Amino acid sequence: MNNTKQQTEYTVQALAKLSGVSSRTLRYYDGLGLLSPARLAENGYRLYGTAEVDRLQQILFYREMGVPLKTIAQLLDAPGYDRAAALRGHLKALQAEQARLAVLAQNLAATLHTLEGEQTMQDTEKFKGFKAQMLQQNEEKYGSELRQKYGEATVNATNAKVAGMSEQAWQKAEALRTTLEAELKALAPTADPAGEAAQALCALHRQWLCCYWADGMYTRQAHAALGQGYLADERFKAYYDAIVPGGTAFLAAALAVYANTECPE
Repeated sequence: MNNTKQQTEYTVQALAKLSGVSSRTLRYYDGLGLLSPARLAENGYRLYGTAEVDRLQQILFYREMGVPLKTIAQLLDAPGYDRAAALRGHLKALQAEQARLAVLAQNLAATLHTLEGEQTMQDTEKFKGFKAQMLQQNEEKYGSELRQKYGEATVNATNAKVAGMSEQAWQKAEALRTTLEAELKALAPTADPAGEAAQALCALHRQWLCCYWADGMYTRQAHAALGQGYLADERFKAYYDAIVPGGTAFLAAALAVYANTECPE
């Protein structure tokens, strides 16, 4: 007796209906080599099996996280790809997003209750959800390396400072960031890093940093090291170079001069 369970197969239209992905998108994925059918039927129909259904699910998880299709293909086709580990990663990301949205929902509900006269909100509460999002993103991108570099206590103190920022302090930090980016764009990369304008930019950079850094964290050495860190870290380099080509190198050079000629602490 044959107890082998027959595998379900789906045509493009059937898989589109099952997944909510359009037939056109499935054909596009096939053209990219991202999701190919298991086989072609005699009538020429693309047929997808369980493995392809599972792969499509993974693709959609990654797409929800904003991962480009090219990167998704590299991840899924990498030697030793661990689907269970990937799913655990997806779950962790979704749970974090769920927590973030819950905070935003609570913030919105409290704001409505305040408008309707049912309660009052402190200024610090009005930005709780947005600051929580920023802290979460920073933790995901830089958390482990920052804790290794500066220590748990320093990072926790910095996070607590940001979480407790008033509306006025938050707006001040945003205004400083906007001004900083505009000044960097106007100066880099042709201005003299040791010149008066560039050094004023560094002083502005220090003010902006101190909006977020824990009290006592700022030193000249830390400021100079941060500038070099910008050059070494592609994430920061991409950020400042997007403001103006050569912006990262210019800022790092200016900070090196500033840290060694001023006594900001």
